[in-house]
Amino acid sequence: MDITAAISGRRSTREYTKQTLDEQTILRLIHAATLAPSAVNQQPWTFTVVQNQDVLDRVSRDAKAHMLATMSADSAEGARAEHFRSVLGDPAFHIFYHAPALILISGNAPGSWITEDCALAAENLMLMAHALGLGTCWIGFAQGYLNTLAGKRQIGLPESWVPVAPLIVGFPKTPPPAVARKEPEILWVR
Repeated sequence: MDITAAISGRRSTREYTKQTLDEQTILRLIHAATLAPSAVNQQPWTFTVVQNQDVLDRVSRDAKAHMLATMSADSAEGARAEHFRSVLGDPAFHIFYHAPALILISGNAPGSWITEDCALAAENLMLMAHALGLGTCWIGFAQGYLNTLAGKRQIGLPESWVPVAPLIVGFPKTPPPAVARKEPEILWVR
């Protein structure tokens, strides 16, 4: 797959088959992530792979409760915040969409750019997954909880690691639909 097809075809996937991912495929995704650029070439990323569905179920439940408890009541997001409260309050909603794997990219080195570095690694991983016929989705609902002591303990994450990119990965049930893109706002300085 050429780079243009990978970039234009990658979409967030929220429906997965039950087919598991083999270790070699996961290692291939992680290898692609490690080829990302990083500030001062620190390569501060670490990878936690969770394939245990019981653990993912517990993290989903606890992350939803954490998000509901920490959402601002007077959020500037208005209707979006109400939608999130409704979704997160639904006991049937699983934040990981029952995907067969969660790959959490965390930073393990103090520095000003670990978030950016881990995000670059995440994009490489998502593009490689798409090229291999897999689906991915960055699960923002999990980020806050996984950065708590309780969240870190639930998946065995060292306290010093900073969770940045919780990515679910699996085989899509159906290809995600195309998403319309806004025209870019460009400021030219010549």
